[in-house]
Amino acid sequence: MSEHSKLTNDENFAAAADVFKQLSDITRLRIFCFLCHREECVGTISELMEMNAPAVSHHLKQLRLSGLIISRRDGKEVYYKAADNEKVETLHQAAEKIMEVCCIEDEPSKLSGDYPDRTQLAHDVHAYLLERIGERITIEELSRKFLVNPTTLKSAFKEVYGNSLAAHIKEHRMERAQWLLTTTNDSVSMIAEAVGFSSQSRFSEAFRKTYGVLPIEYRREKHK
Repeated sequence: MSEHSKLTNDENFAAAADVFKQLSDITRLRIFCFLCHREECVGTISELMEMNAPAVSHHLKQLRLSGLIISRRDGKEVYYKAADNEKVETLHQAAEKIMEVCCIEDEPSKLSGDYPDRTQLAHDVHAYLLERIGERITIEELSRKFLVNPTTLKSAFKEVYGNSLAAHIKEHRMERAQWLLTTTNDSVSMIAEAVGFSSQSRFSEAFRKTYGVLPIEYRREKHK
């Protein structure tokens, strides 16, 4: 097809515009980029995005209808991830590149050399988050705090700690919850709040997935 034909083909532009329309929503774009890196269920996505499950499900439905993500059922749970095709890979790369360029343009002097050592950056972010284990801190907030773009921050953290920032900090939250359940008489709801969960039910489900039992059952077993 000639360049002129491409530029005058309305169907091609309509298809491209529809895809860009789907990703024009900031929350949907964030979910899409997240699923380009890992496969997760609605509950985990809701927790990480700090959204309720129905709202997340709505965005997932739109992304799936557009062919940008796929799903699979495992028992009662449905898991989602980015579709494995050239369109999705291109969109993902473009989105991350644009975010990186925008961050650099917004703060060129700050992003140039405050953290020449990526290992030190990862350690400092790690220490900062552990001191605030009960808070829900976003990548954007960390980016502003440490004056680096989100892509650099996430990749540096994964290089040093071996998994994503969200997954690693979740492990620490579960370990802290485990310790609180065995060493204090705090209620499950208090412990959930102390380790950064917005609801007791989400905390209980995350704890069950990690340790195989609900928090109250874990405490009961340890106090026998």
